[in-house]
Amino acid sequence: MVAYRSKVVERIELPARERRERALEEAGYNVFELPSEDVYIDLLTDSGTGAMSDAQWAALMRGDESYAGSRSFDELESAVAEVMGFSRVVPTHQGRGAENVLYGALLSDGDVVPNNTHFDTTRAHVANQGADPVDCPVAGARDPTADGEFKGNFSLERAREVVDDVGAERVPLVIQTITNNSAAGQPVSVENTRQVREFADRIDATFVIDACRFAENAAFVRRREDEFADYAIDEIAREQLRHADAVVMSGKKDGLANAGGFVATDDADLFERCKQRAILYEGFPTYGGMSGRDVAAMAVGLREAVEEGYVTDRLEEIQAFADLLEDAGVPVYTPPGGHAVYLDAGAALPHLDAADFPGQALVCELYREGGVRGVELGSFAFPDTDRPELVRLAVPRRTYHGEHFEHVADTAAAVLEKRESVSGLEVVSEPANPELRHFTAALAPLSD
Repeated sequence: MVAYRSKVVERIELPARERRERALEEAGYNVFELPSEDVYIDLLTDSGTGAMSDAQWAALMRGDESYAGSRSFDELESAVAEVMGFSRVVPTHQGRGAENVLYGALLSDGDVVPNNTHFDTTRAHVANQGADPVDCPVAGARDPTADGEFKGNFSLERAREVVDDVGAERVPLVIQTITNNSAAGQPVSVENTRQVREFADRIDATFVIDACRFAENAAFVRRREDEFADYAIDEIAREQLRHADAVVMSGKKDGLANAGGFVATDDADLFERCKQRAILYEGFPTYGGMSGRDVAAMAVGLREAVEEGYVTDRLEEIQAFADLLEDAGVPVYTPPGGHAVYLDAGAALPHLDAADFPGQALVCELYREGGVRGVELGSFAFPDTDRPELVRLAVPRRTYHGEHFEHVADTAAAVLEKRESVSGLEVVSEPANPELRHFTAALAPLSD
C-alpha cells in the first residue's frame, strides 16, 4: 500500500545518449563528478536526498535560528530521548561530523577498532586518528547468494581473534553499524547487539552503535526475530540502542532530513568531551553546524521514521525494486536490505577481474545506458580489502515511484545483454587518502 501522495513535483529529463557519453568522459568515469542535471534517476545515495513531509516543511518555517539556546535544539533533544532513549545530544552538520567528534574523543594512535563492517567515512575517521579499523562480518555476509536473516551481524569470533592478537588494551572502542551498509544494508539482530555489549564490557571498551538506519533495522528485527514480533518499531529501536554507550547518527538517513547528525549518550563525561570537541569543529552545542530550521526538521523526521506506515512502505519499496531487477535477470545481493538494492557486479560482468573494477565499470554502464547513477562498493571504493564487487542502488526516501524503478531494471537488463563489450577501468589519478579515493579519483577505460 502506498503511504503518500505528492504535493510538490520536480520535472526530470533523460539526457541524450551523446550528452551522457560526454558527461561520463568529462567526469573521469567517476559518477561523483557528474552534474546532477545530467542524471535521470539518482541512486548514488539515500543520504539527505529524500523528500521531506509536510510536517517537516512546517517545522522548517518554525525553526529557531538563535545561535545559543535554540528552541529547535530542545525539540531535537526531546525527539532523541523519546525515539532513541538517550538524554544527552551533541548536534553536528552531518554524520561524518558526528564521527569526527566521537571518534576523535575516543581514539588514539595505535588503537584497533572492530566493527561489523566499516563504511567509508567511518574507516577514514578511525584511520585519521591513527587507529586500525578491522571488519568483523559474520560468515555469509560477503556472499551475495548466501541465506541468512541477519547477515549484518557482528562476528564475536572474529573480534575475539582481534583482541587475542593485539591485546584488550589496544581495543578501546567497538562499533556496530545498523543496518550494515557495507554488507549490502543487511540487518543486525538485537541478540547480536546484546552479545557485543557483553564483549565490550569484558574488554573494558566503549560500545558505539552507528544508528544511521536504526528504524529500518528495527523493522527487520520485528519481522525476523521472534522475541520482538509483537513490539512496536520505536520499542524495538530503544531496546537495541540502549545497549550502547553512545550512538553516532546521520540525520540524513533515518532522520529523514536533508542535513544534520548528532552524537547521543547518557554518559556525562563522554558527553562533555564530545561537546567541547564539537565546539571546535562543528559549532555551538545547540546548533552544531546546522541551521535551526534543519534541526527542527530532523526532530520531526526522527519521529516519522519509526511510524508504522512509513517504515513498512520503505521496506516494501526496496523489496519490490529488488524483485524487478531479479525478474529482469540482474544478479542482486539477497535478501535485499532496507535502504538499497546491491547488484552483484562480479556475477554481472564475469569477464572482468577485480583489478579491472567490475563494479565501477557497471556503474558507468548504467549511467551510459539509462542515465542511472549508482555507486561502486567493491575493490575501487575499498582497496586492499576482500569485499565482494557490489554496486549499491540507494533509494532516496519518499522520492521515486514504480515507473522510475522499472526504468532502472530495464537499464540494467540492457547493460547485461551486451556485457561482453563492457571494458574494465584503471585509476589514472587518486587522492592520498585511500579510504576516500572513490569520491574524487579519475579513471579511464582499459585499452584493448
